[in-house]
Amino acid sequence: MPPSLLITGASQILTLRGPGPRRGKALADPGVLRDGAILVRGGEIAAVGPSRKVASLKESKDAEKLDVGGRVVLPGFVDAHTHLIHAASRAEEYELKIQGVSYEEIARKGGGILNSVKKLRATTAQDLKRRARGFLERFAEYGTTTIEAKSGYGLDITSELRILALHHELDAEQPVQIASTFLGAHVVPAEYRGKAGGTAAYVDLLAQRLIPEVAESRLAEFCDVFCERGAFTVRESRRVLEAGKNHGLAPRVHAEQLSNTGSTRLGIALGAKSCDHLEYLKPADIRALGQSKTVATLLPGCDFYLGLDRYAPARELIAAGAIVGLATDFNPGTSPTLSMPMVLSLACSQLRMTPAEAIAAATVNAAYSLGREDRIGSLQAGKQADLAVFEVADYREIPYYFGVNLCWMTMKRGEVVYLRD
Repeated sequence: MPPSLLITGASQILTLRGPGPRRGKALADPGVLRDGAILVRGGEIAAVGPSRKVASLKESKDAEKLDVGGRVVLPGFVDAHTHLIHAASRAEEYELKIQGVSYEEIARKGGGILNSVKKLRATTAQDLKRRARGFLERFAEYGTTTIEAKSGYGLDITSELRILALHHELDAEQPVQIASTFLGAHVVPAEYRGKAGGTAAYVDLLAQRLIPEVAESRLAEFCDVFCERGAFTVRESRRVLEAGKNHGLAPRVHAEQLSNTGSTRLGIALGAKSCDHLEYLKPADIRALGQSKTVATLLPGCDFYLGLDRYAPARELIAAGAIVGLATDFNPGTSPTLSMPMVLSLACSQLRMTPAEAIAAATVNAAYSLGREDRIGSLQAGKQADLAVFEVADYREIPYYFGVNLCWMTMKRGEVVYLRD
């Protein structure tokens, strides 16, 4: 890529510019520029604004020109909830779900997360890395430039550290940025189940050994926990998250997915960066999120894939002033999709979010949940030149064409990382 690049010819540029995350009515303003241009220099946005003004800049005269031919330009998607590293699909469980077997029934029989744990422990780091690299290429093809990736399919010291180390290797070796999260508290592993004090012993392992080692090795930025029946109680979750926080790992929470546990209130009290899922929120939880700095990250792909009737109350959260985010929840058991455009479609059709709200939730608000809002999530001078170009004339067509990938080009730090043939 040349030192400078002038991007012109867009039918619309969605800047998402402005201070802080988007709440309430501000969520619906994507900052659309018509007849706009973007000047990229050294991997960052040097200027964005009306074409005539940007083109008149001294540096624009010698910049290489890229005419995007009437397409829509927007910030690269920030997918703030994924389970990137896993060994295999769970296609056998997919058929069981179709036949009416519930997610919890499958888990009780040794399926679900424990199925993925068994497969991952038996797979080499080389094979895991090769598989994950392929997924990262697909993320870029759908316009995603940054992801959050969780551990949680190892559930022992060796396997959890291996997953987190792979996050760092992949982050350094390919263009999609990875924010790493320690999710040792995904479920209680099989070897601790059925024993007196087994869960307590596993929580001790997390709090006293794994979390300190993860923090000391700087293998993760965040600590997450699945607070749900069949996983961890609020009390157990608090201990894990507080241990993480004491070692510099910011809290995140899988909250209120299958029942209301009080995990959202726990997350808010601990200053969690995000509470995710949220299908079983109570009105008081919604009000609390509206008054907090914790992002409500919604994962409609999971509900869609599981064939559930209940989705998170997006409209109520927006009305309450909550910071609403969107993510794929990419994982082998409950949401095997890497497509943020498909998640936008579900957010519009099932959560009743507008296209503008959904795009803001998947860019600027998601960036805020990762503590990266100063670098990514919007198209503003001084931020990374992370952007996606879609083969549409109007941004509303991105979710409108559900299940169709219309991403034409993805750029990360000013370099083209995907271009449709």
